Amino acid sequence: MTETTASLTRKLWFQTWPMALGIMSLLGFGLVDSVFIARLGTEPLAAQSLTFPLNFLLIGIQVGVGIAIAALISRTVGAGEALQARRQGTLVMVGGGLFMAVLALVLWFGHEPAFRLLGADGPLLEVIRPFWRVWLGAAWTGALLYFGYSVLRAHGHTRFPGFMMMGTSLVNLVLDPILIFGLGPVPALGLEGAAWATLAAFALGNLVVLRVLVSEGWLSRTGLAGQARQSLRPFLGIAGPATVSQLMPPVAAMLATAVVARINPESLAAWGLMVRLEGFSIVLVLGLTMALPPWLGQCYGAGNWTEIRQMMRIAARGVLIWQAGVGLVLCLAATPLALLLAGSGEVAERLAWLLRWLPPSTAFLGICMLVVSASNALGWPVRAMVISFLRLFACYLPLLWLGAWLGGFTGLAIGAALGNVLAGSMAWFFYLSGERRVASGESISRQEGGETNE
Repeated sequence: MTETTASLTRKLWFQTWPMALGIMSLLGFGLVDSVFIARLGTEPLAAQSLTFPLNFLLIGIQVGVGIAIAALISRTVGAGEALQARRQGTLVMVGGGLFMAVLALVLWFGHEPAFRLLGADGPLLEVIRPFWRVWLGAAWTGALLYFGYSVLRAHGHTRFPGFMMMGTSLVNLVLDPILIFGLGPVPALGLEGAAWATLAAFALGNLVVLRVLVSEGWLSRTGLAGQARQSLRPFLGIAGPATVSQLMPPVAAMLATAVVARINPESLAAWGLMVRLEGFSIVLVLGLTMALPPWLGQCYGAGNWTEIRQMMRIAARGVLIWQAGVGLVLCLAATPLALLLAGSGEVAERLAWLLRWLPPSTAFLGICMLVVSASNALGWPVRAMVISFLRLFACYLPLLWLGAWLGGFTGLAIGAALGNVLAGSMAWFFYLSGERRVASGESISRQEGGETNE
């Protein structure tokens, strides 16, 4: 390993680990809410669960916009256009906030037919309604906070957003029991209290992030109209495909769940536990997909493709080694871990089987996620969307279904693992193909983001 490679590796690691911890804290965010709400009874927990699909819709759009923010502004920073980057930051904060506010209003006025379609009856709707009203406010506040994080990441500040994620999660953890069950003069708000706790945590986070953005001079109040006309097309060129990519996994998850549910309830229970475990097992990859793209975007803006190629190989090698290690540990500990999480019985046996197959394959899943996030940063948003589609609907789901058809639950686990391996291999082939076209002087982003690689 050369000295330059070692330096880049250290820099990448120090930018990634705070984001990984922040994401882990956010994964625990919803878990903490569910733990406290479960103490209220089955009905409030069922009401919260019914809001998940619409909440995933909000999050998918929010993340898609955040990807476009980080990609667009980081390229501008890399090109040395500081004033333009400040204007872009202001526009995306204001414009993104207005868009998410309109979307929240639509989901409020249309919430009753939507929840009835999801299976909510009259009494359950009465439980959902006050929670949903406050939760939409919390979702909007959380979207603003995420956009702020994206502007910070675009300027190369990945550690601060990671620490802020942990901070807001801690605030939520403290406020949840107080507002849900009541304490002293604070009345017990029940399910609605969980939404108020989240709203308060996100609002506090927004105050801190806004102060940092203003103090660093990363926002501007002049020249916004002209900048909007200049940046709208490339922004939508990234945000549109990125949002579609973010909405694909929930659809694929529902289809995969339907396949598993056909086997038996024990298989479904084991699958649900595996899905939750998988989120924690790839947390470092998730952190890397948030830390690396702004860096790549700055190199893209500066035309430094030598460093881009070097960083991608460092990141890919790191993902393979780390996830293979995590997968091996989970595979070896499959039986005791399954007994710890599911107790004895058929659910534990099936969870142990999943643990032997799926975690090792996340090394290739991580490569696919890395390539998708990098493609958005490098001006290839349509390519990123195509890779996401192929991963889910040409690799993962078909092999999962074929495995279940041929071998029941055993075949399903093997098929899902092979789907991850195929997806990672396919994604890296796509990335190398893009690299070769850039090296030959051919632009592959003219139709994708309104820019070229030259």
